[in-house]
Amino acid sequence: MRRWRLLVEYDGGPFVGWQRQASGLSVQGLLEEAVTRLTGETVTVVGGGRTDAGVHALGQVAHLDLEKDLLPERLLGGLNAHLRPHPVAVLDVRPAAPDFHARFSALRKSYLYRILDRRAPPTLERGRVWHVPLRLDAERMHEAAQALVGRHDFTSFRASECQAKSPLKTLDLLHVRRVGAIVEVRAVARSFLHHQVRNIVGTLVEVGLHKRPLGWPAEVLRARDRRVAGPTAPAHGLFLERIDYPPG
Repeated sequence: MRRWRLLVEYDGGPFVGWQRQASGLSVQGLLEEAVTRLTGETVTVVGGGRTDAGVHALGQVAHLDLEKDLLPERLLGGLNAHLRPHPVAVLDVRPAAPDFHARFSALRKSYLYRILDRRAPPTLERGRVWHVPLRLDAERMHEAAQALVGRHDFTSFRASECQAKSPLKTLDLLHVRRVGAIVEVRAVARSFLHHQVRNIVGTLVEVGLHKRPLGWPAEVLRARDRRVAGPTAPAHGLFLERIDYPPG
């Protein structure tokens, strides 16, 4: 039995999310089907981040165990062949230590949220940005965001259906910058609450539009009440950017 580590990229638009569901197409389900078609083995593919419906991934990490002995390039090519025509690609395959776990071995995860703030709607970026037709003050958003960095009770930014045992999380980085017509919000932490990033982004946009004062996100955080925060940003602007692990 050998454990394999996969690096996976996907467009989340057609999927019910990463996780296999009772109905609907999932990224996990497609990968497991591809493995079975390639090797004849029934496996569980474990993902490092359980992305929601519509959320994309640039650097999802997963692991699986196989009895069959395959060369990495054979596994990589075979999986991609069986994933067609779905918008999922395995970018890298490598052997992993027996105790490697895509989720529990992770040191930190980085999420990127992209906002297009122009009057004209997106064409080439459609389905991959949140379209806000008014100009955002990205510098103001970044300044306001720094109050959320660190270890806090993030109840105000937590989805009602979140299953985490505690609302306490440590946000290592929250950075907002403008890249042309795109405003990027990058959040880094060991783990996140359900909808935490999207709820933070929705709150920061209110500040960026000058609808709320600079100190409002800090007030929202202290309130520990989801009802006082901004709207949940759409799923299609969010990307699981990367997952970091210990070396070796």
